[in-house]
Amino acid sequence: MSTAKKQYKRITTKTLVDMKNRGEKISMLTAYDYTMAKIVDGAGIDVILVGDSASNVMAGHETTLPITLDQMIYHAASVIRAVERSLVVVDIPFGSYQSDPKEALRSAIRIMKESGGHAVKVEGGKEIKESVKRILNAGIPVMGHLGLTPQSIYKFGTYTVRAKEEAEAEALKQDALLLEKAGCFAIVLEKVPAKLAQEVAQSLTIPVIGIGAGNAIDGQVLVTHDMLGMTHEFNPRFLRRYLDMYKEMTTAFKSYSADVKSGDFPNDTEQY
Repeated sequence: MSTAKKQYKRITTKTLVDMKNRGEKISMLTAYDYTMAKIVDGAGIDVILVGDSASNVMAGHETTLPITLDQMIYHAASVIRAVERSLVVVDIPFGSYQSDPKEALRSAIRIMKESGGHAVKVEGGKEIKESVKRILNAGIPVMGHLGLTPQSIYKFGTYTVRAKEEAEAEALKQDALLLEKAGCFAIVLEKVPAKLAQEVAQSLTIPVIGIGAGNAIDGQVLVTHDMLGMTHEFNPRFLRRYLDMYKEMTTAFKSYSADVKSGDFPNDTEQY
């Protein structure tokens, strides 16, 4: 049962652990630009994820793989300039940390120094353990990501729910414990059975934030453009749309075009 929400002037990694201990749920949304981040931060969202989902949402790529480190830094810097309260976590993109712990550290340092981000996020468990340790040893906070890891989509070959089988579920549990022991401050679980996610959350002292992982965990994350209904082709079970911005924006654009073509815009009060 969640307790009453406490007022936090600034969200830190420690705040999130305190929230878990208090039974207070953690809210997390994505942002990739100044304007959106300003609104998300002002609404009191606890964590802003500058996700490599920018590859899909902002650039129109099919997967998250094409986005570069330079592009992630650009998006993160834009977000940071808008934020006063939220904790800003930045994805380290595919190919910038997996194979070489030294490269992982260099990537994380660039993100922190050039964007001003507060923490980084990486996908994977034991296979990236050394990269995680190297980044943490430099004093950079790390959020883990297990379950469906989009950077590994070609390995999985599908976006379906992960860890339904006992062996994969057990491996996920072990990876979660490994990431906590290594020093990660939180973990995202994506598209895993709700019961498994609950078991993981109860086994850890750090927060577990879910996307398609049920409600018996410490918080939730969605892609902002999805929950606002700006995208309309993407319809997973876990997505709740709070607005139909696609429809609203289309109507507004059509009205603007009609007003321009008819000569109604600008009218006498809208010119100098």
